[in-house]
Amino acid sequence: MHLRVLTALLVLIPILALADGPADNIPANVRRVPKLGVEVPADRRARLEMGLTRLKESIDKLREAAQGKSPPHPQLTELLPDVEVYHKAVHDALTYQEFFDPKEIDFADAALITGQQRADQLAAGQAPWTTATGLVVRGYVSKIDGSVQPYGQVVPESYTSKGPGRFRCDLWFYGRGETLSELNFVRDRTNNVGAISPEDTIVLHPYGRYCNAFKLAGEIDVLEALESVQKQYRIDDDRIAARGFSMGGAAAWQFAVHYSDRWFAANPGAGFSETPEFLKVFQQESLEPTWWEQRLWTLYDCPHWAINLRHCPTIAYSGELDSQKQAADLMQAALAKESIDLVHIIGPQTKHAIHPQAKIEIEARMKSLARLGREWQSHELAFTTHTLRYNRMQWLTIDGLDEHWTRADVVATVLAGEIHIDSKNVSDLKLTYAAGESPLDVQSPVILVMGEQEIEGPTPKSDKSWSVSAHKVRDEWRLGRRPGSELRKKHGLNGPIDDAFMDSFIFVRPTGKPQHELPGKWAAGELDRAVEHWRRHFRGVARVKDDTAITPEDIAGANLVLWGDPSSNAVLKQITDKLPIHWDEKQIDAGERKYASDKHALVAIYPNPLNPAHYVVLNSGFTFRDYAYLNNARQVPMLPDWAVVDLSTPPNSVWPGKIVDADFFDETWKLKLSPERTELLRSR
Repeated sequence: MHLRVLTALLVLIPILALADGPADNIPANVRRVPKLGVEVPADRRARLEMGLTRLKESIDKLREAAQGKSPPHPQLTELLPDVEVYHKAVHDALTYQEFFDPKEIDFADAALITGQQRADQLAAGQAPWTTATGLVVRGYVSKIDGSVQPYGQVVPESYTSKGPGRFRCDLWFYGRGETLSELNFVRDRTNNVGAISPEDTIVLHPYGRYCNAFKLAGEIDVLEALESVQKQYRIDDDRIAARGFSMGGAAAWQFAVHYSDRWFAANPGAGFSETPEFLKVFQQESLEPTWWEQRLWTLYDCPHWAINLRHCPTIAYSGELDSQKQAADLMQAALAKESIDLVHIIGPQTKHAIHPQAKIEIEARMKSLARLGREWQSHELAFTTHTLRYNRMQWLTIDGLDEHWTRADVVATVLAGEIHIDSKNVSDLKLTYAAGESPLDVQSPVILVMGEQEIEGPTPKSDKSWSVSAHKVRDEWRLGRRPGSELRKKHGLNGPIDDAFMDSFIFVRPTGKPQHELPGKWAAGELDRAVEHWRRHFRGVARVKDDTAITPEDIAGANLVLWGDPSSNAVLKQITDKLPIHWDEKQIDAGERKYASDKHALVAIYPNPLNPAHYVVLNSGFTFRDYAYLNNARQVPMLPDWAVVDLSTPPNSVWPGKIVDADFFDETWKLKLSPERTELLRSR
């Protein structure tokens, strides 16, 4: 629809603009992201270091108090990150040369004052910011790397910590900003209300671990920040929305299709909704992807997941003259194929901004949707996925696929005492109603109609709870969980390599002598790079431990990223004979092909043989590199479950070397020869 208002009355809402373009299509000439900032004068540096030292001492004392029997504040452990985010913001800007403008140094002084003030208040048993309204900066400790991450909030004046009712919460994802360090994020969240501030609504501004379109570790940041807000504030879980513009619009699309049952509405504006077409249109980039890249694009390419929006009311926005209108146009076409008519509000004669009249209409629609709340108990579910990373919709959970990275669909319908289930590419599933939620008769067994089969399931419990699992043997469905102890891909253990960095991980540094000089130097260089780029791009300090220092607690609680080879890394040596790809001092045995160990290295992900509840990763951090930093649509996994790297080609801005072999493991984590890999091997 077009909003017909006078262009003369147009007031554009400023949004952080994208900085990339066709000049960023040259992998051999990649600018640094983020750029190096200005030099800090010696006197200013000394003053900042003094403030950091004092604040660190106060934080250490508070941490000691939290470990004692009588902390100054009963929630000291939970509130300490609200202080630490200020220390981290200034420390990192100073340590990593991330003051991008001299004016930012002035704000660093103010940030240290605020951090110290909060520390002193906590020491006195007070935490007034926890009940403050308006702009509030807070923090939490991430499970991924133990780092403190900030988030901002706009808390309405009407908010109270006590009383009847709960408050609506809108997540707002910001636009691309290559200079949005933690310090600049905190400054923005201290001074800027932002693009939206609905009445009686807490607006959560996640940081998303910097400029990654809230994907991978940035995605987990959103979920962890939301969890923190839900613990600290009276949030109505049925009235949470996913919203954003530009890069944030891309985030709103992917959160809408992947977590459709969590939101009462989604409101994506501009941004991108997939990778290949956006890069062709916006970036004018000529693409020559490998076959596995095309498979992996489905992770974040939202048109493939469009049917899930059946369960998430969606209001898209675009400027009429904005090239990024392409994103909503693609989603509109994808939804039309599912017989869903997308509400697409278009700002007339508007480029990359939110038209003020469009904003009025969007807010009116969002308010109406908030009155109803989220759809949480549909009698007919339609759900699609391509990976078990995203495997649930309301009362349906998919526990197994016939083949990853191929579309899987389930339509489940409740009809009287029956549940009809039509599925494709699904091998294991579970249906669950919590107490009071089941619409089924507590006096009769439930009949499951699964394709051509009719199976008598259990009778609901007296508290109206009900649950059943089913698995497929060949083409026949059977009740119950799949028997046996065979290793299988499942939620949280589904690959690819990048999946390991969406949960707790430890880099395990080799201390032994490598099998060969070239692979040893390559692994050492890639480890150093992984540490640097985890900090630079995902804004945390990767935990690094020597192989000889890994403890049973590490194995029990984290994904282990093993660097080196079976001779140099003691942990890898323990498990090498339990991996599906054998690697010794002579060769890497990838089944149909074998590669000399003195010129090649193996990167891979696999359930840890020492603890199959977590991964081991060989010789890789997250798999997109510097070239992808230049456009957020490129920031997707670049490697599948395993790859062999020819080290005669040095690492570059795209690859860790020349990839001569690669594939996904099958659903039981075994080596396979896919048709695509067969073609790859023939071509070489």
